[in-house]
Amino acid sequence: MSRDDPSRCAAWPVALLIGLGAAAYTAWVLEVVFSTGLNPIETYVSELAAQDQPLGGLFRATDFAAGLLVLIGGLLSLVRLVRHAESRRPWAVVGWSGVTLFGAATAADAWLPLSCTPTADPECAARETAGLVPATHQAHAVSSSLAMTGALVGLVALTVAARRYGWFAPLARYGPALVALELLATAWTLTSIALFTAGRGTWALGAGQRLQVLLVALWLGLLAYSVHKERRT
Repeated sequence: MSRDDPSRCAAWPVALLIGLGAAAYTAWVLEVVFSTGLNPIETYVSELAAQDQPLGGLFRATDFAAGLLVLIGGLLSLVRLVRHAESRRPWAVVGWSGVTLFGAATAADAWLPLSCTPTADPECAARETAGLVPATHQAHAVSSSLAMTGALVGLVALTVAARRYGWFAPLARYGPALVALELLATAWTLTSIALFTAGRGTWALGAGQRLQVLLVALWLGLLAYSVHKERRT
């Protein structure tokens, strides 16, 4: 199939959507410009969007935008895979399904905000432990877990697809390093969360999680560039 084929040229909306979604997913870096009152080394990224935070509405909006953009980009890619059998490879289908799940769950996160900041507010942490917080806390934990699961599936599967099928040269070259770093950041984050839940401090939970989401955004940007360059999904 030539590069001038309409089915390949139609990949540019996917690249644009995923690229914009990656940019929106880094909106949390605005905390270095605005005074949020939250320590980025110790607090969850999602606490920036808590209902009791002055800039919560801004961060919920950017989370929703990021999720929606990636969701649409992922769905368009899956539709293209259905229509073009030559690109319908197992790792590609699994990878784009993961990206789509990440987008949907990230958008859902914005509608399921925390009511307060458990890592920064001991009273909030006590209410959360006692089960006296709104159900959105539990729902947010589920949607966040689904988002990161989707991201990890997408990262691994599409990076494998790039290397196995000879697609996406930039992703094939740099993707493995980003995947390895993402797995390390995820292990750091999960360990810190477990220690915090057990009442043993935060162990730089915020730093680990911020690295985790930054690497996801970088990988999405690399994916968008690869799709744009190669004009395939």
